[in-house]
Amino acid sequence: MVKLGNDWDGILADEWEKPYYKQLHSFLKSEYSSQRIYPDMYDIFNALKYTSFSDTRVVIIGQDPYHGAGQAHGLCFSVKKGVPLPPSLVNIYKEITDDLRVAMPEHGELTGWARQGVLLLNTVLTVREGRPNSHKDKGWETFTDRIISELNKKEQPIVFLLWGANAVKKASVITNPKHYKLTAPHPSPLSAYRGFLGCKHFSKANALLEQNGIETIHWENL
Repeated sequence: MVKLGNDWDGILADEWEKPYYKQLHSFLKSEYSSQRIYPDMYDIFNALKYTSFSDTRVVIIGQDPYHGAGQAHGLCFSVKKGVPLPPSLVNIYKEITDDLRVAMPEHGELTGWARQGVLLLNTVLTVREGRPNSHKDKGWETFTDRIISELNKKEQPIVFLLWGANAVKKASVITNPKHYKLTAPHPSPLSAYRGFLGCKHFSKANALLEQNGIETIHWENL
């Protein structure tokens, strides 16, 4: 049983006992004991720990964690202070700067977003070192579908930012017409120039929140 320390504990109480999750847990136990896996096992669920269900007003969905040493810490696209900004995050900061005309911090720790109600969720929550997508199709997609389906039930509108093909697939789980789905290519240097840069998702998200009487996100506030 995982303890998240907020309302997600009650919402997900039955998830840890499901056969698929028990299988995933066994797989992870083996992986963490025999391979170098990111993030640290105590950081896997940080997105849910930092941003409660009730506080969530924006969801950013990425692919899987950074696969380099010292990078991933359980929040999609985020790295701890002191860690060089990965290329995807450089592009995210570039888009925010161009979109909102605000200066971004030099560090890449996005906990300030999480505390404002931005759920920073990857579709897959673990990865082998140097092997992106190595934990794909092991059960995490079912788990993150459950997270999104619970958020889909909320009456208060949520803005979902879906970046990259794996994230865009999650759009099918978001069926409540109260919510908003903004899609773009992944901010990786391989795809950012195909439509992530210039997407203006940050100003659009704030405009959607504002028109629904919901407090906007201070994207520069980290």
